[in-house]
Amino acid sequence: MRLLNMSNNFLLAPIPESPDYIINRDIKIAVLGSAGVGKTAMIVRFLTKRFIGDYESNTGNLYSRLVQLEGDQLSIQIQDTPCIQVNGEGVRLPDLASRCIHWADGFILVYSITQDSSHKAIHSLHQHIRKAHPDTKPPVIIVGNKSDLLHARQVQTSEGIQLASELGAVFLEISTSENYEDVSDVFQHLCKEVSKLNSHYINGEKRRGSLIPRPKSPNMQDLKRRFKQALSSKAK
Repeated sequence: MRLLNMSNNFLLAPIPESPDYIINRDIKIAVLGSAGVGKTAMIVRFLTKRFIGDYESNTGNLYSRLVQLEGDQLSIQIQDTPCIQVNGEGVRLPDLASRCIHWADGFILVYSITQDSSHKAIHSLHQHIRKAHPDTKPPVIIVGNKSDLLHARQVQTSEGIQLASELGAVFLEISTSENYEDVSDVFQHLCKEVSKLNSHYINGEKRRGSLIPRPKSPNMQDLKRRFKQALSSKAK
């Protein structure tokens, strides 16, 4: 597994421990992409270590949990956004997805290597992020998902690398179904990058307010419900 940081054009080795930049605050992550690229499956894989292939239509769930990052405990919120609509002029964002772009500290932009249109939508998504954050540069990771489906590949790895280079983002090609560690690395790396960025505000400007209310408790009941539904459907 390789993380390619295209903003600096170098291959990232395992990131050394740097606890000085970890601060006590929530980290807000938005996962964006076209329909069928595996956004929800990737989030659930990270939260539960389980892979569930089929999901009901995404209505935009917000998940919250505590994670360990280099010895420190952080609270992260992950917004699973509704699928974007791709047209000839770019992408059309549902209202929730648009609000999430303003709300989030860091972004995971997902496409499927088996769906060329989902890859083309990433550039437009990144433009929306830049417009929403004109004075900052929030961390962005571009993920080419479903790397196990080589027989159906429509997007080459080199195309993902080139896109990330153009946008100054980190690129990673993964298989959510086959490799939990790669999925975990995506979220862990983004948390580290957001924490570095947030460290500049410890004694600086006030953190911007949330546009989406924080859930009262971690949204794990929904995950358990989805998992039971998947098991029931397979049993049938």
